[in-house]
Amino acid sequence: MDNRMNILQKALQLFYEKGYDAIGVQEIADAAGVTKPTLYHYFGSKYGLLEAVAREDYVQLRDGLAVRAEYAGDLPMNLELLTKFYLDFCSSHEAYYKLMMAMMYSAKESDTYKVIYPCMQEIIRMLTDMFLKAGDIIGNMRGRQEQYSIGFFGMLNNYMLYWFGRDAESRPELSGGQAHELVHQFLYGIYV
Repeated sequence: MDNRMNILQKALQLFYEKGYDAIGVQEIADAAGVTKPTLYHYFGSKYGLLEAVAREDYVQLRDGLAVRAEYAGDLPMNLELLTKFYLDFCSSHEAYYKLMMAMMYSAKESDTYKVIYPCMQEIIRMLTDMFLKAGDIIGNMRGRQEQYSIGFFGMLNNYMLYWFGRDAESRPELSGGQAHELVHQFLYGIYV
């Protein structure tokens, strides 16, 4: 593994375990087995490192969601494929996912929020576009596509945060069936 990737992995783990503000550049450099000048060479600053950590796994997340959010004429199918991918991604990238959520719920003027907010907005736009395309066919969304995308993304994140909060042995399997149930719940609510 090269120095850059090693630094990114160590920084992700330390930011996840202790929080961005609690970690110093020297601690990251020590954990990665590099000097501070080496870290600065790759990232320029601690903030630059945070940006790189946030973007590294996000690109894979964004690209995977984009493929599944491309409306194919069947909204439940799109939502199930997207949900299955999201559950799989989050469960296999625990440190990144939890850091991403912590960043999203940090103070609006904090470095962490400023780094992750554009990523979250991009996901919401992607979902909104999918709902807009489906709305042209389904027709009953009545201009609430962004509201649907925010609600859907919120439901997925609340589910994942609850899932991670459970003991590993009591977590339900994250499967296509689980994705189907979550999408069904979103589309039909509790009364249908």
